[in-house]
Amino acid sequence: AATLPALAIPPTFATSSGRPWLIPLTDLPVWARWGAFLPAIMATVLLFLDQNITVRLVNNPQYKMEKGRRKNNMLDGMHADMLVISILTFLTSLVGLPWLVAATVRSISHVRALSIFDSAGKLKSTIEQRVTGLSIHTLIGACVLFDKPRAILTQIPTPVLMGLFLFLGTSALPGNEMWERMKELLKDKSIAPKERWSSVPKKVTTLFTAVQIACLGAMVYVKESPIGVLFPVVIALLAPLRFGLEKAGVVKKEYMDILDEE
Repeated sequence: AATLPALAIPPTFATSSGRPWLIPLTDLPVWARWGAFLPAIMATVLLFLDQNITVRLVNNPQYKMEKGRRKNNMLDGMHADMLVISILTFLTSLVGLPWLVAATVRSISHVRALSIFDSAGKLKSTIEQRVTGLSIHTLIGACVLFDKPRAILTQIPTPVLMGLFLFLGTSALPGNEMWERMKELLKDKSIAPKERWSSVPKKVTTLFTAVQIACLGAMVYVKESPIGVLFPVVIALLAPLRFGLEKAGVVKKEYMDILDEE
């Protein structure tokens, strides 16, 4: 009988290649240390933007959360998160473990699962707590450190995991303004419901959405191409492009403030 491919996990807690835990950085020749400078900058840009994009999405005012909103309080959320990410990136680099950064899709799904809606389907508030986050990462740690949880994961077919990731991705799309504007391109304007950006001329909204779609396509193309290492550069260019559209008068400032409020 045919069997489905399953998740491949090492049976014991060890490095996958059997190498020592500590990376021998001093064994690198001097030219390689200097050569790593440019890729390190690109990786820094990627981690910084990935973390901050996720934080902005999760802390969107629509969720009516208080975390991270007290003025000048560095330990209140966003700055402290970045500090923790920086320290963890330094430590994981020393032992060759994957870098950690906020998981966008999972984070959005998490905060939406904690959202409270009224009878009309409008968001009233969000339950702010640390229990679910602590529980999730405790289970992840158990799967890394202990043999039995790892053995259970090896029984899960890979297609099931891919289906789960697909569900998480698609379930996070509703409410995303770019997604909603993309759907609006296919709707009849006379019967389409009024949106927050309805005051912006239709042609301006369409142009801005088309630029966003082109940027998304460029990111996917570069990421999947042989020059995928330059993927962070494309992300870094999004902000200058946004301001360039405004400065060149392609999209007026008052319209840009509405379309790009998130």
